[in-house]
Amino acid sequence: MAHTGQRYLIVLAVAAACALPLAGCVVAGPGYYGYEVAPYGPPPPYHEVIGVAPYPGYVWIGGYWNWTDHHYYAWRPGHWQAPRPGYRWVPHHWVQHGNEWRGMRGYWQRH
Repeated sequence: MAHTGQRYLIVLAVAAACALPLAGCVVAGPGYYGYEVAPYGPPPPYHEVIGVAPYPGYVWIGGYWNWTDHHYYAWRPGHWQAPRPGYRWVPHHWVQHGNEWRGMRGYWQRH
């Protein structure tokens, strides 16, 4: 029979194994993650060549200009993602707010 310390580790391992599949299930708007701030607007969008979806129904998540810690824009390439039934993708976009630009991260929005 396992003693208390071993039982605790077993319960902890089972709980972690059950929670792991849920780790990627967060669906939140831009306020949840915040936004990026830049002193000037992004360059024009980079032209991406979009290939064929890896699976039927997959959604193309377009790339965007990301403001880096090094104080310049860097292109984040797009990618295919499995659809989320009942949701639509709202792309990353930049909005001028006074003298700064705010990068609002893309997110899944309920229909």
